[in-house]
Amino acid sequence: MKDGVLLSVENLHVRFDTYAGQVHAVNGMTFDVRRGEIFGLVGESGCGKSVTGLAIVGMVPHPGRITAGRILFDGEDLLSKDEEEMQHIRGRRIAMIFQDPSAALNPVFTVGNQITRIIRHHMNLSRRDAYERALSVFEAVGLPDPVRIYRSYPHELSGGMQQRVMIAMALSSGAELLIADEPTTALDVTIQAQILDLLAHLRETQHLSILLITHNLGVVAEICDRVGVAYAGNIVEMGATEVVLNQMKHPYTEGLIAALPSPTRRGQPLQSIEGSVPDGLHLPSGCTFHPRCPHVMDRCRDHTPPRVQFSTPYGDHVVSCHLYAREEAR
Repeated sequence: MKDGVLLSVENLHVRFDTYAGQVHAVNGMTFDVRRGEIFGLVGESGCGKSVTGLAIVGMVPHPGRITAGRILFDGEDLLSKDEEEMQHIRGRRIAMIFQDPSAALNPVFTVGNQITRIIRHHMNLSRRDAYERALSVFEAVGLPDPVRIYRSYPHELSGGMQQRVMIAMALSSGAELLIADEPTTALDVTIQAQILDLLAHLRETQHLSILLITHNLGVVAEICDRVGVAYAGNIVEMGATEVVLNQMKHPYTEGLIAALPSPTRRGQPLQSIEGSVPDGLHLPSGCTFHPRCPHVMDRCRDHTPPRVQFSTPYGDHVVSCHLYAREEAR
């Protein structure tokens, strides 16, 4: 395991066997999450981001299966563990929250009942100690009047409060890694900012590592230390957030950033990337982005692009693109 790295995803492949054929959802995904950092995994819908998150916690839904790769957590390969072993890790050391907290919370139980079950399962505490632990975690995530929240049913809470409850549940057993899958998508802009501030605060106060899955480059720019840009189940560009967003090299990253609204282009039509993310049943040969790329060359259609590494003051900047195949890393 590399120094300072908590999670390492290496050449991960996930397939879904369907009546129409085999869907290639994740195709060689490779990235690290360092201890105490927020790593953003960004890309359009259908790029394999959420499936990657589910693969890390061993929850790829049927008929999906992991066909290759390694997922190292604190030096241990999670793919070598059985379900019983994963149950001790999932929720206890690695936690995951989703974009719709109302769907993740059970509507027929109070939130207090749900969080104390989690705490007692993972920490073997008495009912009283679990209750105190729940109130403490509710307070840590900024929920007002923790006792009232504890006794409330999910429908009695706002969307932002429900998401804070989900974060509290995720951290209630002392998780080291939080996988946050689009945690602010269902919230309005004001509450979204509060949740992002909360995640940044928890990273600092609880030495938490966070894998933030999102399609929102604004969210990435605000709180992520490093970012990986995903396309068709693989990382096409990765590095420090400041470098990737301001000195981007891959045409896909350029297209994503060009599509953002800008005050300098007021009154002009929004730019877009032509075409759409390829169907997992029929991935293009060579570079999977070549059908949409404005810089496509003949070799892009037949040859998988190499990973080219550039050195920057902020660390390595990695790009998978034929445009840089002959450049020396610098």
